[in-house]
Amino acid sequence: MELFTNISAIQNLVYIGSSVLFILGIKMLGKEATAVRGNYLSALAMFSAVAITCLSLEIDYKIIVAGVLLGGLIGSIIAIKVKMTAIPEMVALFNGFGGLATFLIAWSQFNAPDNSLFQHALIMLTVYIGGITFSGSLVAYGKLSERLKLGKGSWITNILISFFYLSLPALVYVIFEPSISTVLPAVPSYFLFFLALTMLAGLGFVTPIGGGDMPVVISLLNSLSGIAAAFAGLLLLNNVLIVAGSLVGASGLILTVIMAKAMNRTIGNVLFVGYASATQSTGSVEQGEVKPISADDAYLILENASSVLIVPGYGMAVAQAQHVVRELGELLEENGTDVKYGIHPVAGRMPGHMNVLLAEANVSYDLLAEPDDVNPVMGSIDVAIVIGANDVVNPSATEEEGSPIYGMPIIEVHNAKTVFVLKRSMSSGFAGVQNPLFFRENTRMLFGDAKESIGLVVSEFKD
Repeated sequence: MELFTNISAIQNLVYIGSSVLFILGIKMLGKEATAVRGNYLSALAMFSAVAITCLSLEIDYKIIVAGVLLGGLIGSIIAIKVKMTAIPEMVALFNGFGGLATFLIAWSQFNAPDNSLFQHALIMLTVYIGGITFSGSLVAYGKLSERLKLGKGSWITNILISFFYLSLPALVYVIFEPSISTVLPAVPSYFLFFLALTMLAGLGFVTPIGGGDMPVVISLLNSLSGIAAAFAGLLLLNNVLIVAGSLVGASGLILTVIMAKAMNRTIGNVLFVGYASATQSTGSVEQGEVKPISADDAYLILENASSVLIVPGYGMAVAQAQHVVRELGELLEENGTDVKYGIHPVAGRMPGHMNVLLAEANVSYDLLAEPDDVNPVMGSIDVAIVIGANDVVNPSATEEEGSPIYGMPIIEVHNAKTVFVLKRSMSSGFAGVQNPLFFRENTRMLFGDAKESIGLVVSEFKD
C-alpha cells in the first residue's frame, strides 16, 4: 500500500508502461494494417508520461493546462491545414523544435548547483546536439519548401561552414573546462558564446548539402533530436525520456543508413559533398527532342498492356493525384493487367513520402515493390508510368560517370518496353540534374497536371 502512496513510485510505474507502449507503437508502425493503432498507442504513451510528470511538479496547474491547450490547438491547426506536399517541411520543423526543447533544458541545468564533470559534459553535449538540430532543421525546412536557395560555393555558405568547424574545438574546450563555470558563475560569457556558436554551426552543417540529399538529412536530424532528448532525460533523471529519445535516435540512425545506402553513398559523402556543386551546369541541358502523347493515345496503349509499373514521385504529391492513380490501377486490374507500384526509398522529399500518399489512397501494401524487386524484370514490363518522379528514374545515375548522381541506384524504367512520363514541364528534379529518360525512343511525355491527365485516362476506361 505504501508503494501507491509514493508519487515517485507511481511515476516510475507509468514510465515503464509508457516505454512499453512506445516500443509496441513503433513495431506496429511497420505494417500498414496496424500503423494507425501504433500511432494511437504512441500518443497514449506520451500523454501518460506527460500527465504523470505534471503531477509531481511544483507548478500552478493553470499554467500546465494552458500549455497543453495552446500546444494542442497549434498542433491541430497544423495537422488540419498542412498539405501532403508540405509534410516533409512539417517533419523538419518538428525535428527542429524537439532539438530546441532539449537545448533549453540543458541551458536551464547549466547553473544548477554541484554539477559533476559528467553532468557538465552532458549539458554541453545536449546543448550542442539540440542547437544544431534546431537551426539545421530550419535550413532543411527552407530547402524543402524551396525558399532557401543557398548551396555550395556561396560566400554566405562558406562563412556558415566555418562556424560549424569552429564549433567542434569549442565543444571539446567547454566539455573539458568545467572549472570556468565555477570561477565565473555570475558571468558565464563563454557559455553564451557557445550557445550562439552552436546555432550558427547548425546552419553551417546543413546549408551546403544539396537538395537531392534532403531525405537523408531529415532522417539524420530526426535521429539527432532523439539523441538530444535521451541526453536531456539523463540530465533530468527521467526514465521515459531516456527510452523515448533512445528509440527515436536509434530508429532515425538506422533509417539514415538505409537512405544513404539507397543512394549508394556514405553518410559522410552526403553530409560533406552533396549534389549542389555539379548541378549548375547539368540542370538545363536538353539532349534531343521529346515525344508528347495525349491521354487518348495513352489509354489505347494501356488497354492492351499485360503489365504496368506505376512509379510515383513528388509530382504526384503536388498534384494530389494519389486517389486517381489508385483508381487507374484498379481499372487496369479489372482489365486483366498486372499492376505494381515501384517505390524508391528516396522518392519525394522525405523517407516514406510515397508510401504515406498511397496508403492514404488505400493502395494495398502488397502492390508496392522496391527497386531490387522490379529492376530484374523491367524488360518484360509493357508500360512504366512515371508520375512526377525524376532523379529516382534518371539513367544518368547508371550510365554517365560524370553525373552528380552517378552510382545512385534507380528504378530502371528506361528498360521497360514503353515509358509514360507525366510532368508539367521539362524542368529538372530536386537534385538539379537533367533526365535523359525524357528523350529516349521508348519514352512518351504526357504533359500537364498529373491528376487531370490520369483522370482523362480513367474516363476513357470507364467509357
